[in-house]
Formats: sequence, structure tokens, C-alpha cells
Amino acid sequence: MKKICGSNQSGRSMIEMLGVLAIIGVLSVGGISGYSKAMAKYKTNKTLDQLSLLITNIRTLYANQVSYDGLDNAAAVDFELVSQDMIKTTGTGQGAKQSLVNPYGGSVTLGTSTDKMEFTIAYENVDRQACITLITSDWGGSASSGLVSIAVGTTTYSWENNTLPVSLSNASTACADDSSNTITWTSR
Repeated sequence: MKKICGSNQSGRSMIEMLGVLAIIGVLSVGGISGYSKAMAKYKTNKTLDQLSLLITNIRTLYANQVSYDGLDNAAAVDFELVSQDMIKTTGTGQGAKQSLVNPYGGSVTLGTSTDKMEFTIAYENVDRQACITLITSDWGGSASSGLVSIAVGTTTYSWENNTLPVSLSNASTACADDSSNTITWTSR
């Protein structure tokens, strides 16, 4: 008896493989989109955490002082008022310089008002969606919270002129459509 070998083949056809690759492609695009949204939310939450920590640490350090005289980026680093992830060091040795950066890659600048009775925290290069979220966040219900004003570009919102808390429509108007927003919080 002669045995006839069948032509049964094992493996996958080209069409099946293309189908699998198409499914992987669709899932990858969805994953990248989800990742981008998660990173944006992470950066916003990280900024809120940094600001809360900074404000608390500054108020604690200067609690027994008559003013915020001397508060700047160098003092914030020297007195460990900022988290380590905010410090960017360029150069080495004695030529090394430290600057403060925010989660959006922009600089952070600390300073004081003219009379040194208030301090400022400025975040540069904040994207539009984060800008809106940050300036409409709950910073306290009145001037007694310590917040004096929030400025975005040339627009300032304060308790004094009854524009705090910032409404979504005002925030949408104030925040630019790109990543060039600079937000400055002024506190006591």
C-alpha cells in the first residue's frame, strides 16, 4: 500500500499575519494616546504638589521673619525648600550652576514683592490645558488662605479685584494655545 502525503501546511498565512499587525497597530495608537493623556495629568499633579510643598516650606522658613527678604532660587536650594527633582545642575565643579525647573521643562523663579511682604513663584513654559487647570485649582476661598494673586502673562487675578477664584472662561482666555504660558503665584 502506497501512502499518499497530504499537503497540510502548518503556520500562518500572509493575510493572517497582516491582520495581526493591523490589530497591533490600532492598539499601539490607542496606547500612545492614553500614555500622552496620563503624562499630561502626571505633570499637572506634579506641579500642584511642587507648589504646595514650596509654599508650605517658604511659609515655615519665614514664619518668624518680618519679611521674605532674601528669598530667591539660590536660597530655596540652600535651605532645601524645593524637591530634588526640581533642581537642574549644569556644569561641574566650582563652575556648576543650579537652576529650578518645572515638570514642563520651563524654569521656576522665586522672588519677593517690592516691599518684601509677599513672595512669588513663577512657572514658565506651561501648556494651555495645564495652565487652565492650575489657575482654576482651589487655592483657598479667600485672601486669608495666603494667596494674593495669580498672573498669567499680563493678566492678573486677585482677591482685591474680585477675580479669584479664576473662572474657566477667564482661564481659557488668559492661557495661550501653545506652551508659552508663564504663571506667577503671589502669596503672603
